[in-house]
Amino acid sequence: MPLIDSHAHLDFYTEDREEVLRRAQAAGVQTILAIGIGEGPDTMHHALDFAKAPATPGLPQIYASIGIHPEQAHNATDATLAKIATLAADPRCIAIGEIGLDYYHLENPGIPTQQQAFISQMRIAAQTRKPIIIHCRTSELATPQAKQKYGEADAWEDLLSLIAEHWTQHALGGIMHCFSGTVDHARRSLDAGFHLSFAGNLTYPKAQSIRDAAVFAPADRILVETDAPFLAPIPLRGQRNEPAFVAHTAETLAALRGISPQEAATITTENFHRLFPTTRTTTA
Repeated sequence: MPLIDSHAHLDFYTEDREEVLRRAQAAGVQTILAIGIGEGPDTMHHALDFAKAPATPGLPQIYASIGIHPEQAHNATDATLAKIATLAADPRCIAIGEIGLDYYHLENPGIPTQQQAFISQMRIAAQTRKPIIIHCRTSELATPQAKQKYGEADAWEDLLSLIAEHWTQHALGGIMHCFSGTVDHARRSLDAGFHLSFAGNLTYPKAQSIRDAAVFAPADRILVETDAPFLAPIPLRGQRNEPAFVAHTAETLAALRGISPQEAATITTENFHRLFPTTRTTTA
């Protein structure tokens, strides 16, 4: 059952990366999109380094993204943005991200700083003709201090507004990573040309709005991911996540949509290749 993990942070596996990749291959994961945000701009190139390394027989193909996470938006300087543009030119870099807005953590940069970093990176993505990978986290469940900092601001509303103003007209699409919104957010994201990627939290019984969105989305716009090493799916919740576990999320997605796991794997794999056509064949 071929699967693609559309979002994994491979640079977090510092001691057992090859073993993690071997388990992924054994679970049917043939391709992984390694997210290139690092711990900030100084290390965001590590994912691309993995993707450019000589392919190892028996391990998944690795492609990379490059971007500045909203938590690091204050580091979106002229120099780091130029670094993104340079790295994005590499054919193994297939997307810009994860980028977006995060109104959850008190220590995150202020809203204007986050929004400007997001806009700047959308411009680079448009110039380099790369889809974008979106991170969006609201302050709904944040600490009282964070809620006070962000006030009435709604990350989803701000995000979709900025996308409409700065992105949709380029018709390059992208991925709503770890989709955690409502059916209305799903509808508006789809209308803006995005795919919805579902992570391990889809398997959590209390995540009904996410599950509703997974049923609502058209078959040609759904993906699966791990967000590894975070958000391990049931029955592995609480453990360190890894790309092999995407199979559990795909099985839940299949059950919710009333299809077989094989069909879910086939659909999500084809959707990924359609969004990123260069991943259909191995490149040196």
